Amino acid sequence: GVVAVGETGLDYYRTRDAEAQQVQAHSFRFHIALARENNLTFVIHDRDAHADVLKVLDSMDLPERVVMHCFSGDTDFAHECVARGFWLSYPGVVTFGSAGSLRDAAKVTPLERILVETDAPYLTPKPQRGKPNAPYLLPHTVAFLADLLGIDLADFCRQVTVNTEAAYATRWGGDA
Repeated sequence: GVVAVGETGLDYYRTRDAEAQQVQAHSFRFHIALARENNLTFVIHDRDAHADVLKVLDSMDLPERVVMHCFSGDTDFAHECVARGFWLSYPGVVTFGSAGSLRDAAKVTPLERILVETDAPYLTPKPQRGKPNAPYLLPHTVAFLADLLGIDLADFCRQVTVNTEAAYATRWGGDA
């Protein structure tokens, strides 16, 4: 069955026109209400719109479970999201040499709030960067994060599984 609404949110990378951004915000609010009314996990797309995403979220009654898809913020934004009870889903970008601020954000994210994702076919982790991303490459990002955080890989895998099941109110192989 359906477990989530999303990914939905604000994308200012592709939409710079203020009127079009307001249309996005209107749809974003509708999706928030839809997720809340149906007790579904809400998965947020946020690209170059951190402050406005929080502004919209803070103006509404939120669903119980909120996931920041493809988290791209810094430590301050990570703190803001975690303070609101959100899960932060880290993509393969965290493995890129240029992603120091994202790695710093991962370091301040409580272990129980970390998710890991592919965002296929984009954002392929090292050492496969440049190739299309796919779920089979997720172990690269998981292993990188475990090492970054100084956590045993098996323990990190177990925790990410627990986190994912909590974020999506489901068990792997089970019903929602």
